[in-house]
Amino acid sequence: MTTARTSGNAFDVLAIGRVGVDLYPLQSGVGLDEVETFGKYLGGSATNVTIAAARHGRRAAIITRTGPDPFGRYVHAELRRLGVDDRFVSAVPGLATPITLCELFPPDDFPLYFYRDPIAPDLVIHPDELDAEAVRDAGVFWATVTGLSREPSRSAHHAAWAHRGRTPFTVLDLDYRPMFWESAAQATEEVQRALEQVTVAVGNRDECEIAVGETDPHLAADALLDRGVELAVVKQGPRGVLAKTRTETVEVEAFPVQVLNGLGAGDGFGGALCHGLLAGWSLERTIRFANVAGAIVATRLECSTAMPTTDEVETAMGAGHVAV
Repeated sequence: MTTARTSGNAFDVLAIGRVGVDLYPLQSGVGLDEVETFGKYLGGSATNVTIAAARHGRRAAIITRTGPDPFGRYVHAELRRLGVDDRFVSAVPGLATPITLCELFPPDDFPLYFYRDPIAPDLVIHPDELDAEAVRDAGVFWATVTGLSREPSRSAHHAAWAHRGRTPFTVLDLDYRPMFWESAAQATEEVQRALEQVTVAVGNRDECEIAVGETDPHLAADALLDRGVELAVVKQGPRGVLAKTRTETVEVEAFPVQVLNGLGAGDGFGGALCHGLLAGWSLERTIRFANVAGAIVATRLECSTAMPTTDEVETAMGAGHVAV
């Protein structure tokens, strides 16, 4: 696989998208109406990917916005503490930093409750606020489908892709959440426009159905490649991961873990995927590494601070299980 080339001042990983504060229950197996205590963590899919990449030693930054409130100050402090550059994070007057709550019903039911009305600050990113040079020079530029759901964020994403061009490791996370969209048809239209601008697409089977109308992993990957991406990754939960280029197919079985909270696993996978792509690893090694990284996150309560280090991933790969 190609190894990204960046200038000395460039970020290894630059993401644009969602940020907020996760308030996750410290009791499992009960609804929010019965939860007594919560933990507070930095959250948001794109933000978590940068944190995961930073845990692998990558120079990472996030383009996003918060409210001018205490939770906004918390976002800045946690980003810096977790090794992510916060220079592209600004406040939007009159809006509140979003919060997200969940319920924990392991192994596979984790309802999410988003508080982002009337609009989340991370959807008020304007095209003229982007640092074109930073976007262009980043080793990996990571965006999510959520950022396409509203203006001005949608235009900012397309402006970023115009600055960058369809260069290697321009990634679209198919992270589709129906509550952010007017309809599935609108999401499909915007995702298909976006696929024309990127070189890597990553999503689960349901997200692939929104993107290209296919849930079968091989058909979905082929459809994504037909849209012009160079690497298609289809995550299948307990069935593992499929990755395809035009010349190579890799299928990796799920890594066995006892799931506590599956919500951050995809972001841990994403940060590890960035690391493998930047390192120039083979596709198989990259996907196996990312698969284990995501599995480790699923064994932990939180998302951002659950992201594993490279050593933790490699130890689990060698042992065949996650140390308790």
